[in-house]
Amino acid sequence: METKTELASTINVSPLTCIDLANSDVHQSGVSLKQACMDCGFFYVINHGISEELKDEVFEQSRKFFALPLEDKMKVLRNETHRGYSPALEQNQIHGDHNKESFFMGTEGTGEEPHGDNKFYRPNTWPDSDALPGWRETMEKYHQEALVCKAIARIMALALDMDESYFGTSEMVGNPIAYMRLLHYEGMSDPSRGIYGCGSHTDHGMMTLLATDSVMGLQICKDKDVKLQKWEYVRSVKGAYIVNLGDVMERWSNGLFKSTLHRVLGNGQDRYSIPFFVSPSHDCVVECLPTCQSKNNPSKYPAIRCSTYLTQRYKESHVSLSTK
Repeated sequence: METKTELASTINVSPLTCIDLANSDVHQSGVSLKQACMDCGFFYVINHGISEELKDEVFEQSRKFFALPLEDKMKVLRNETHRGYSPALEQNQIHGDHNKESFFMGTEGTGEEPHGDNKFYRPNTWPDSDALPGWRETMEKYHQEALVCKAIARIMALALDMDESYFGTSEMVGNPIAYMRLLHYEGMSDPSRGIYGCGSHTDHGMMTLLATDSVMGLQICKDKDVKLQKWEYVRSVKGAYIVNLGDVMERWSNGLFKSTLHRVLGNGQDRYSIPFFVSPSHDCVVECLPTCQSKNNPSKYPAIRCSTYLTQRYKESHVSLSTK
């Protein structure tokens, strides 16, 4: 929950570590990443392999969808598996979200795969191709390209003193739950009235790869447990992605790595962003890594199956549309 405004302040722009995925010295990258994950859980990645042309096209297609009449967007209303369109004010108001609409899509399974009928791998809901030609194809291509998160996971393993391939198994991110969300913010935020583009929260999964436009709005709070919270803006850097850790990674690392509180403030301008959420396979049991616990530092979190944990978190952060 957001703290009262008189107990919070916003300070300048946060300087973030930049991780070069083309760096041949992966152990050096691991050292840099470890420090960044302990400090604030947010960092940039460059040389990620996703073309600027593709990213620009995804943003353009996102704008086209949100520019449709509301009645057309409501034809692809979010279903029970969280895929599809969410209108403004749909997300649970415990976060104070206002004037934010979104479109959710994820990994699709097939009946031939072991998890093909699992709710985390159900078919996506797509807008009418006549109204938005090429829209689905662009989104599917970007979803595949954004799995560069697997390369980040290899460096993450080194940062945690594990084997580089540790997170690459099919139970981990070799076969991940991967959602992408198109977001459109508009209007002004007013923290004094509890009104935000997106209220303070942490992400549920392992990590999030975030693409943003040039409109400022994202803020982070590096220490979520202090009474006087200090918020810092995060800049969008051309050619770089913002990456932040989620709660699953904090559990894996026994709290060593931070799942950092963040929010979005609207400034009256339209703002678009595309977070890509990566979690381990639904069958993965998330428990403290052996390198993150000892006799004097026992595990702080009980083991839990990833699908169980994510289901709990989704229920906490979304309202049922059938009740509206």
